[in-house]
Amino acid sequence: MPTANSSAAAKKATKGMNKKQLAHFEKRLLDERKRVLKELGRADEVFGGTPQNADGDLSSYSFHMADQGTDAMEREKAFLFASQEGRFLWHIDEALRRLYRNPENFGKCHQCGNEIAFERLDALPHARYCIDCKQREEDAKK
Repeated sequence: MPTANSSAAAKKATKGMNKKQLAHFEKRLLDERKRVLKELGRADEVFGGTPQNADGDLSSYSFHMADQGTDAMEREKAFLFASQEGRFLWHIDEALRRLYRNPENFGKCHQCGNEIAFERLDALPHARYCIDCKQREEDAKK
């Protein structure tokens, strides 16, 4: 038989975060978004130049093959980094959408519906799963 204390605890568990916590995570997500956009802007500078401009050599002579290989590798690394940052930006934007559209459910696991630990969200504000569900998902991939 449910008691008054257990029903109050159940209401508190389903209530979600308070406005101060939501504002904290909104700020964290917006700060991360700003940082990622800045990094992507730097990557755009790398991709925007010609090979001669990239290394500061403005002569019309052709590059040595080793120089061309090094430059190609550096462009590839910059592209991979920009690709990862782009995916991270998408996750941040999705978290902001969840926060704005449905703030009472922000911070709840998408799989089990339990609250995601504050510490986990503070470290990873775009997290969609609690640590247990995420661990099960990772273990299933192995």
